[in-house]
Amino acid sequence: MAVGLVGIVLPVLPGLVLVWGAGLWWVIADGGGVGRWIVLALMTALFVIGALTKYVLPARATAGRGVPWQSLVLGAVCAIVGFFIVPVLGLLIGGVFGIYVAELIRLGDYRTAGGTTWAAIVAFGVGVLVELVAGVAMAAVWAVGELVL
Repeated sequence: MAVGLVGIVLPVLPGLVLVWGAGLWWVIADGGGVGRWIVLALMTALFVIGALTKYVLPARATAGRGVPWQSLVLGAVCAIVGFFIVPVLGLLIGGVFGIYVAELIRLGDYRTAGGTTWAAIVAFGVGVLVELVAGVAMAAVWAVGELVL
């Protein structure tokens, strides 16, 4: 589970999936039981809520600031390219660079492009925070289940 929580902060690993997978392994490896399956069901609900909210909140925040989805797609493509040029850190640098360039081309003003790029960065941070809260909540549900069951 700790690896999954680290994977949430460092977007190289599928964080929530790893936390949920650890919970699934805990249920299966220890022979199951109704209580353990209930814990996994709660973890699954938190997983779904966290995964959906991770994408819905940032999308609304960027749309509210006028950042079109095309800029976000270019940012994602540049993030992937950046990851292969400079592992891990290039993911962040490439993503920000891609959004900024797309916004600069679209708006034609570097200050306005910087403002909308900052809005996208904040929205991404909100998404990571939501995912981290969901991951910690999943780990907490597992810990309570481990102590009680």
